[in-house]
Amino acid sequence: MTVATKGPVRVVGTGLLGASVGLALTREGLEVQLSDPSRTALALARDVGAGVPARPDDPEPALVVVAAPPDVTADVVRAELAAHPHAVVTDVASVKGYVLEELRAAGVDLGRYVGSHPMAGRERSGPSAAVPDLFLGRPWVITDSGSSDPDALLAVRSLAVDLGAVPVSMEAAEHDAAVAAVSHLPQLAASLVAARLRALDEPALGLAGQGLRDMTRIAASDPALWTSILAANALAVRSVLVALRDDLDRVVDALTSAALATGPEDVAPGALAAIADAIAAGNAGQARIPGKHGGQHKAYAVVTVLVPDQPGELAHLLTDVGAAGVNLEDLRIEHAAGRPAGMAAISVLPDREAHLVDALTQRGWRLVQ
Repeated sequence: MTVATKGPVRVVGTGLLGASVGLALTREGLEVQLSDPSRTALALARDVGAGVPARPDDPEPALVVVAAPPDVTADVVRAELAAHPHAVVTDVASVKGYVLEELRAAGVDLGRYVGSHPMAGRERSGPSAAVPDLFLGRPWVITDSGSSDPDALLAVRSLAVDLGAVPVSMEAAEHDAAVAAVSHLPQLAASLVAARLRALDEPALGLAGQGLRDMTRIAASDPALWTSILAANALAVRSVLVALRDDLDRVVDALTSAALATGPEDVAPGALAAIADAIAAGNAGQARIPGKHGGQHKAYAVVTVLVPDQPGELAHLLTDVGAAGVNLEDLRIEHAAGRPAGMAAISVLPDREAHLVDALTQRGWRLVQ
């Protein structure tokens, strides 16, 4: 497929996002010029194939992608706009309002600037974690500065599409409020829950299941980067945290009543309902998370299969699922504690569950009820 993005493309910042942009564009045959204050990161990004280090005699870029932490993004954008007077400049910082306000305060001509944010990432950071398909199927938010030229907006939209992302237009404030709830709050919640594990002894940790692993997966994120992100979006994040604290206070009060009661009849009226309401509200919220391909969330049936911990067994299982004519909607792997096996939780459409159970049983698989 012919790409619409015009090169050369200059990528400033060779962390996960910047290097992934470079990898994807290089794969499409575009010239990518890399810049980073860290010579080590720059060399590593070059070595993984994200582009080549920029040189003074390089041709002028048509597009500049700034991939820097939010607290310095505006400074870098301003410098790139001045250094490359004919280039469109975008940034991929995860906070948009903070950057835009700083640029306006500095009196920058915003005609060639378009804020953007690909909703993609990994727990790992740096150029060694970069992958060219990082943005595939992911939303890529595009924020008009209020003065952005139509051609500049088109250039950034083309970049998103060429990288396999789905362009989404949003105002900066709307974006920041949204990511506070769907990205920044989950990061803080995962980190705070994971921090509770530091004092646990080994026998207690040995009881951990897949639920804990799922919830704390993103707790492995970079502290310095996330401090910059949360500080830049402080007002919006504070708002969702205060609401979460209010919910926690209600649950704590209910549990206090239950703990002090001598029996169920002594629990304060409404306390048990408050606990149930909190869980039910979570059910309702979880059901609203977009499902496969970004569509409306669907309730899938889950068929759990015991998979021997041996080479090729998982591939064998997936082949048998395909041979049964059942489409796999989702897959989770959980280690079976104390056993040389894992449990593969296969999500399928409810009307295909019975057929898959029968097919896998006939093929000798052991299902976990």
